[in-house]
Amino acid sequence: MNAEYEDGGALVILANFVSPLAVDLSEEAVLRQWSQQAPRKLWLARPGDVVITPVPVSAPFRRYVSDRLGIADGSVTVITVPDTPHLPMAEALTQHGLLDTVRALVRDRPGARLLPTALDEASVALAADLRIPVVPYETGTPHPGVLQTVADLNTKSGFRAVADPLGLRLPHGRACTGTELSRATGELLAAHEQVVVKPDRSAGGHGLHFVTRSDRTAQPPPPADSRWVVEHYVDHTRAVSAQGHVTADRVEVSYDGEMRMSGGSFAGYRSPLDDLPGPAREELTDWTRALGHHLADEGYRGPYSLDAVCTRDGILYALECNVRRTATTTAHTMVTRIPRTTRTSGPAPVWSTGTATATSPLSFDSVVARLDTAGLDFRPGDTEGVLFYTDRPVGGLGWRYAALAADHVRLAELEVRLAAALGP
Repeated sequence: MNAEYEDGGALVILANFVSPLAVDLSEEAVLRQWSQQAPRKLWLARPGDVVITPVPVSAPFRRYVSDRLGIADGSVTVITVPDTPHLPMAEALTQHGLLDTVRALVRDRPGARLLPTALDEASVALAADLRIPVVPYETGTPHPGVLQTVADLNTKSGFRAVADPLGLRLPHGRACTGTELSRATGELLAAHEQVVVKPDRSAGGHGLHFVTRSDRTAQPPPPADSRWVVEHYVDHTRAVSAQGHVTADRVEVSYDGEMRMSGGSFAGYRSPLDDLPGPAREELTDWTRALGHHLADEGYRGPYSLDAVCTRDGILYALECNVRRTATTTAHTMVTRIPRTTRTSGPAPVWSTGTATATSPLSFDSVVARLDTAGLDFRPGDTEGVLFYTDRPVGGLGWRYAALAADHVRLAELEVRLAAALGP
């Protein structure tokens, strides 16, 4: 686990899923959907830490996390910021009169530091207001140029502008405005059978759509000043990513894995990569390091990821990067943190994330009981099993999990048993 979670004073963990970095703040529905995952940030917390979340965290989930981490229930303070359309979460604290509460908590925690999910202007302004540093900046705060770099690289066009001179192989494509979108799509389709049309600022596959020559139909034009990227669709067998981390003195590749996709959207992860052709995996690592050195030169500190696809012939194409904490960041911290509390040696576990669907609505305690009955419930001292890494889903059906095992074969077996445990 990265030292930023362990060193120094208490963390104020800002689960600012409502941020303009990933999508426009007008995209209320998707921001509300993503915010349901915010309770997973509890896995980062230690006694004395503060978690600020856009959705409530249930008492059963809090007890569950505390038990699995081996910390006292109630030793982490949780503050819920009500849903506030069109406002970054850090600003919503003030809107709902919660800023004084956070100030008081910080006063009681000398050496406290802010750990935002997304490094946006509002989160940096909050840290300045609270007079605490932003993790992991050695100067305490990123300079304005860093914020611009982060904002730019969390767009598809910004990534392409940086990736090309760094030597990353990209799909044939171009950035354009809403006014230019129809013409750009037509030009790409003249050269390729299928293209992908992507909103310039989007995450998790939100808003992208696939267009072929045969099914292209006239579409209502988007707003003239909207921003898009149109790319050749690369026929691929694997969607992969690597997670990097930048500190003041080094760039490292923390882990890699295969992304599970559904209709172009992120649906889970399996780490580490186990059967990607050797040259492609080496290239993914090299590209991730190159991107990290660029970020380091710009003054950025912290995690980032690089997403790519691999063709049947083993050719890698880079698609985008995420300069923020992602779904896999927390899951990786969780699965590496828990084994370290129970064993001091041995290889790191292989792990996966996904969503297991129950056939009928379940409460949090009842779904954990099903894991226990099936012999899957991961507890301190275990070397394999399943954990639910976020709270009860709306409706009680789609449960986000992380599975840990000694190897990929055993991992697949656990996931099959999990599906059966949540069945009839």
